[in-house]
Amino acid sequence: QVHVGESGGGLVQPGGSLRLSCEASGSIRSLNAMGWYRLAPGKQRELVAAIRSGGTTDYADSVKGRFTISRDNAKNTGYLQMNNLKPEVTAVYYCYATVVASTPLAGVRYLEVWGQGTLVTVSS
Repeated sequence: QVHVGESGGGLVQPGGSLRLSCEASGSIRSLNAMGWYRLAPGKQRELVAAIRSGGTTDYADSVKGRFTISRDNAKNTGYLQMNNLKPEVTAVYYCYATVVASTPLAGVRYLEVWGQGTLVTVSS
């Protein structure tokens, strides 16, 4: 079993900052990509940021320069630092991780595992 736990969402005023964390745990042999999508009311799901095992990153154009994604491979944890937040980024943010999992019973499997989502609200 592999689990992804998220934390760090909340209410913040415009111009403020938040840091989201995403920890993958379980029978992980290796952690490949991690990232966040967001889903806002009335909008389509959008990729916010992603980071690959080698450290290369992708960002939505709307967050470039304000959001930074990073990872701590020793902790199987990813971070999304969000600065200068604007009301339009209000959404539920979902973390995902792509992993190679290994257990004696199931063997080696390639999995994409999602977190439960964390709400980010930017409002005065």
